[in-house]
Amino acid sequence: MANVDGHAPIDPQLSQQAAPELTPAQLSRLQGYGRPMDVEVGDTVLRSGDAAYDLVVVERGAVDIVRAATRDAPEEVITRHGAGRFVGELNLLTGQTTYLTGRVVEAGRVWRISPERFRRLMAEDPELSDLLLRAFLARRNLLRGSEAARSLEIIGNGMSATSLALRTYAARQQLPHMWFDSDSTAGQALMTTAELTTQDLPAVLTPETMLRRVTPGELAEHLGLSYHRSADQPVDLTVIGGGPAGLAAAVYGSSEGLATVLLDAVGTGGQAAASSRIENYLGFPSGISGGELAGKASLQALKFGAELSSPCEVVGLDTAGDQLRVALSDGTDIVSRAVIIASGASYRSLPIDRWSDFVGAGIYYAATELEARACGEDPVTVVGGANSAGQAALYLAARGSQVTVAVRGADLTAGMSTYLVDRLIAHPGITVRVATEVIGLDGESTLEQVTLRTRADGPHEAQLCRGLFCFIGAAPATSWLTGVAVDEDGFVRTDSQLLPQDLGPAWTALGRAPLPFETSVPGVFAAGDVRSGSMKRVAAAVGEGASSVRSVHQAIGARHV
Repeated sequence: MANVDGHAPIDPQLSQQAAPELTPAQLSRLQGYGRPMDVEVGDTVLRSGDAAYDLVVVERGAVDIVRAATRDAPEEVITRHGAGRFVGELNLLTGQTTYLTGRVVEAGRVWRISPERFRRLMAEDPELSDLLLRAFLARRNLLRGSEAARSLEIIGNGMSATSLALRTYAARQQLPHMWFDSDSTAGQALMTTAELTTQDLPAVLTPETMLRRVTPGELAEHLGLSYHRSADQPVDLTVIGGGPAGLAAAVYGSSEGLATVLLDAVGTGGQAAASSRIENYLGFPSGISGGELAGKASLQALKFGAELSSPCEVVGLDTAGDQLRVALSDGTDIVSRAVIIASGASYRSLPIDRWSDFVGAGIYYAATELEARACGEDPVTVVGGANSAGQAALYLAARGSQVTVAVRGADLTAGMSTYLVDRLIAHPGITVRVATEVIGLDGESTLEQVTLRTRADGPHEAQLCRGLFCFIGAAPATSWLTGVAVDEDGFVRTDSQLLPQDLGPAWTALGRAPLPFETSVPGVFAAGDVRSGSMKRVAAAVGEGASSVRSVHQAIGARHV
């Protein structure tokens, strides 16, 4: 089976938002940022595979947006932009390699706005900035559900952890792409055409190349989404971690004029991206998925000029010299005036035999469209007693699965909001089992059955299970971090939590106490789940990320007094 992963529902107004007609005044203002160019039929204004391109405004004539021919599909015209329209998409902000071609089909004149001038435009003209952003976002949503998705074809085993990682990355980055299950007729046909074997999977096909046994990092490098700022360009603020706290810090840092870089080892969204529905986040009375919230926040940060890079693994932080240096796994060092650690926490697993065998093949740490689709309407088990587990259970039950919620504690209300507890108990497709733990897993290549035990000395019971969704908390993602004070559990201490022995001679030389969210190292801050004493809620993490930027400004300003 082939399908478009992460395809967002199309709003009736989406097509109109994707193709706004510029007024004469708007066209004139856009022209002020560009340079004119006369074009003839057959000219290209952008080409698939280009590392970067200009925003192109059509004064006269017309440009077709074309998806190049692939191994299994001929060339396809996606849309046409005539006079008063513009050619451009979200990769003008993300830096992603161009995956479509713009071909002139009516001679005329266009105005080319370079990436540097485009950034000035986004910063200086709020009306045009909003118009462009709405159009870019609408176009991306339309492209993800159109023939443009064939520009990036992913082939893999639907129950493979490596394939799931690649699909998850593509979905979080909102990349237009087509997924082919290697066990499906379409997948086998494409593998034959591309001369791929099962040992080559997961594989990625583009009009220009084919990547075998590809990882999310390799795909990011190929698409131009990995970190690409040159080493001799220091930044004002480096944010480590792309969860709610990190995204908030990137939005506020970049919007307030700081040259801001955000790095995440997996993909933007953090653990929040695993939530199918967040109902207690301010401003969204009907709820919002973690993935959607992260997508909107990423777009805000990009709008203000932040550079977002993932997967991009940080392996060290050098605080010994006069400048802070963030070390990446590829050997790159980023020199930064300030650093915000928002690396969050990594998922905990259960100490059960064969656990690693089934991760990505029946065991999941997120309940989104990708995981739910893999389970279909088969029975599933959700482990955990916090809000994320309750939200996952409701989402999976709504998809038709019979859901068992296994909670080790005797009281579900101890860690879960009352409104979620009430919904779980009332739902006919959900069975809640307290004082219960999973003690066994069974299956061949994929998970087929789990064994539950009631209390430590209770009876064992085996039951069918296509998906085990694990939401039992997380450990701080600080194994890479040295030289910064942490508590006994590894969470980063900040401001009033710091002990006298945590503060070295650098603080005496500064003549000030640590600022809010500042760690034991001047200029290094922590926010969100990685911080000792944090609330471990999305709204709280957003608040900490935003607030920490104020302290960053104070710290940077104090150095220049």
